[in-house]
Amino acid sequence: MEISPGLGVAIMMNNYFHDVATALMAASAFCIFALAKTCDEFGDPVATRFYLRTYRQMGRFFRFSLYWIVIGGIPRTVFYTRFEWANAAGREQVPALMVKHLLMAALVIFGIVAWRRLKQKAARLEASLAEDK
Repeated sequence: MEISPGLGVAIMMNNYFHDVATALMAASAFCIFALAKTCDEFGDPVATRFYLRTYRQMGRFFRFSLYWIVIGGIPRTVFYTRFEWANAAGREQVPALMVKHLLMAALVIFGIVAWRRLKQKAARLEASLAEDK
């Protein structure tokens, strides 16, 4: 089945945004980890409150990324063999495509694991602030 030009553009844009969402998920985890380290170095309630507020804001990026990865992954999966795989195979770039998807999967796994750990840290910090009151 031939893909119309309009549908092809929509699929291509979905795939790009899907890749961006994956990068955004991993990058938000890296950023909040750096902020957590800085918060630990300061170790005062003001730094803790700043970290927690930033954590909640960055959590929005994480959730947006996760939702886009799941929702955007549906059309990507449906059209994969006819669009992405066929394009790569025609240019003998299948190994590069495989590496890309392995890297993307690793970034998603890293992002989810990192944010689960960050959630536990945020809970501990919120509890410590409650104890200080």
